[in-house]
Amino acid sequence: MNLSFERRIDHKPANNAYTRKAQTEPSLRMHATLPLLQQTTFPPLRRRALQTLQVNLGYICNQSCQHCHVNASPQRTETMSAKVIDTVIEVLRTREIKTLDLTGGAPELNVHFRRLVVAARALGVKVIDRCNLTILFEPGQEALADFLAEQGVTIVASLPCYSLKNVDEQRGKGTFEKSIKALQQLNALGYGKGGALELSLVYNPLGPSLPPAQSKLEAEYKRLLGEQFGIVFDHLYTLANMPIQRFGSMLISKGTFAGYMNLLRDNHKDENLEAVMCRDTVSVDYNGALYDCDFNQMLGLPSAVPASLAGKKARLHVQDLLATSLEGQPIRIADHCYGCTAGQGSSCGGALA
Repeated sequence: MNLSFERRIDHKPANNAYTRKAQTEPSLRMHATLPLLQQTTFPPLRRRALQTLQVNLGYICNQSCQHCHVNASPQRTETMSAKVIDTVIEVLRTREIKTLDLTGGAPELNVHFRRLVVAARALGVKVIDRCNLTILFEPGQEALADFLAEQGVTIVASLPCYSLKNVDEQRGKGTFEKSIKALQQLNALGYGKGGALELSLVYNPLGPSLPPAQSKLEAEYKRLLGEQFGIVFDHLYTLANMPIQRFGSMLISKGTFAGYMNLLRDNHKDENLEAVMCRDTVSVDYNGALYDCDFNQMLGLPSAVPASLAGKKARLHVQDLLATSLEGQPIRIADHCYGCTAGQGSSCGGALA
């Protein structure tokens, strides 16, 4: 099988200092980015009605990617307990949440993943699985693809480039070939063909640059993946790299952190503020603590405690959603928020503009 494409589009070479640094820099030596982000001129935001519960099931992953804002890896051990899972299910039922967005790490590696999916689907909740594709070939996951199809789970799959060289440099040798095989397996089950089984791909730039135009890149992905491998999918989401965790530490090491932040600020667009995901999504970490977004979770910036609970608790837990509304609450902001509003905008659902 030919696992390389003849053409490239707006990609920096994968064998660059950013990628090499990501593969060699241990987590223990990572630079802290929060001190560089706390002072900000980002506009204030408030929450709307809660629509989506984004649940991080743990930081364990079978991959270690340079752009990963979670700093997930096979060496991580954090995982959501059965007790917190039960509370999440009760919140879905009580609050009539429309969408459950499951992330990690590799969310499928949580032993309660399938039980949570079945419970949510039984409640009529749309379930999104943030899948890295290679997880389908891990021991014990042989029936995962069939399970996801049977439950009608929406798959948002990471494929940061359509080049073997770039993907393998960024995510590990053999990742691209496994990803292609996984996509073909999902297509065979009916995914990505415009029907009920939705399959979307995710693109991240390889370095400190903004993503190219989402619609143009989607057309190129669809053409090349279709021509070379017979793969089809529904949407491509382009996500900006957040200046936190591995990527942010890498920028600091290379002396380009300030330059990247200037790029994000200079390209901020107020019109993107209306659609940022933190307005109607809440992020839940593996312990059940609440954050306004997944990025704030990684920075340790919990959601603000409502006045009704002031003095009663220091931070919010997912169980608080059973009796407390966050609508109208201020959103915790810092300078990394510009990563969601720069250019065409960026969220877990791709470009905003």
